[in-house]
Amino acid sequence: MSKVAVIGAGPAGLMAAETLAQAGHTVQVFEAKPSAGRKFLMAGRGGLNITHSEPAERFNARYGARAPEFAAMLAALNANALCEWVHGLGIETFVGSSGRVFPAEMKAAPLLRAWINRLRKQQVQFLMRHRWLGFTDEGALRFDAPKGEVIATPDATILALGGGSWARLGSDGAWWPLLQQAGVQVAPLLPSNGGFETKWSQHFIDQCAGQPLKTAEFWLTTTPAKATKGRPKTAKVARTLAAGKQTAPLRGECLMTEHGLEGGAIYTLSAALRDEILRHGSVTLYVDLLPDYTAEKVLTEVSHPRGTRSLSSHLRSRLGVHGVKAALLRECLSAETFKDPVQLAAGMKALPIVLTACRPIDEAISTAGGVQFEGLTQQLMIKTLPGVFCAGEMLDWEAPTGGYLINGAMASGKAAAVGVNAWLGQ
Repeated sequence: MSKVAVIGAGPAGLMAAETLAQAGHTVQVFEAKPSAGRKFLMAGRGGLNITHSEPAERFNARYGARAPEFAAMLAALNANALCEWVHGLGIETFVGSSGRVFPAEMKAAPLLRAWINRLRKQQVQFLMRHRWLGFTDEGALRFDAPKGEVIATPDATILALGGGSWARLGSDGAWWPLLQQAGVQVAPLLPSNGGFETKWSQHFIDQCAGQPLKTAEFWLTTTPAKATKGRPKTAKVARTLAAGKQTAPLRGECLMTEHGLEGGAIYTLSAALRDEILRHGSVTLYVDLLPDYTAEKVLTEVSHPRGTRSLSSHLRSRLGVHGVKAALLRECLSAETFKDPVQLAAGMKALPIVLTACRPIDEAISTAGGVQFEGLTQQLMIKTLPGVFCAGEMLDWEAPTGGYLINGAMASGKAAAVGVNAWLGQ
């Protein structure tokens, strides 16, 4: 019977531990924090989105340039299999109107409690407050523990240390320099599924910060890209960069903040927005404030005689433009534009918002970058460190919110454990 160390007690690490225990290995889970799954619990505060019910082909495409790698992992733990796994914990699931899948109670805590209890019954040992410090010269694992430094010499190791966001919950990216020093191929950690900054006026901040923008469409025009080395873009971003085309309009909503924009639609476009900012220092996001109206209809309504009514009253009565949408028009369009119905109508259908920076990485829901697949075997073992495998968000991949992050992390945890089992069996 082999002894395997799993470092990190998030979804990827716990799934790896369960898979290894079922295969008969002795499993120790090392976790820097006092309890397991802290980011998992935080993600479930607004309703734990486990996975998504869309067709497999579309689901797999959400992983962009890493879709080929994830196709193999998701084949072993796809959305249906993950739901069956949740049901095995005694927790029912349901599909929301958006196609997202949730536990019946919408919460993460009951699922995590049931999972930890099952792992303990499978003889998985948890060692909390054990922060990984890297490797000894002989390749053993070093930990900072409550009673001092601890050295562990397992037969195999799975690193599932998370990304670089939400450091207070454990995903602090502290492993990045340790692996770089060990000669592992790692790409810089970048924010993913996060907010972006723009320069709002104080008046707009006072009036709109914290308010949602609903029923809108969002897109950006990317510029032609030259071939560059480094972390691959997502498949969608790579295509649009190469051709210098407009991304497909995305219908959704976002949130006004004192710094700029965040929320669902922004998160979905975050990879493309971030990459453009990194390349050029800024990016223009276009917003169709009236996606249910044609451009001709908007122009007709804007041009309609308004008599003694103010322009604000006219736009509200003819097109329903008020609140955040009206404030955005005033914020982003010049005073001269409001004097020209053609320009004003065009602005409503393609309002330009210049974004100049990503919000700090620790505010992002997830991160891109990390351990590159090119430095791993197909079984997720680090080529230069035999017996050391990687899983979860610390791998170099990204996906939008909507269940893809958790499903992807857990699928990679299972894949790494299967890889360990095969390697130990050789």
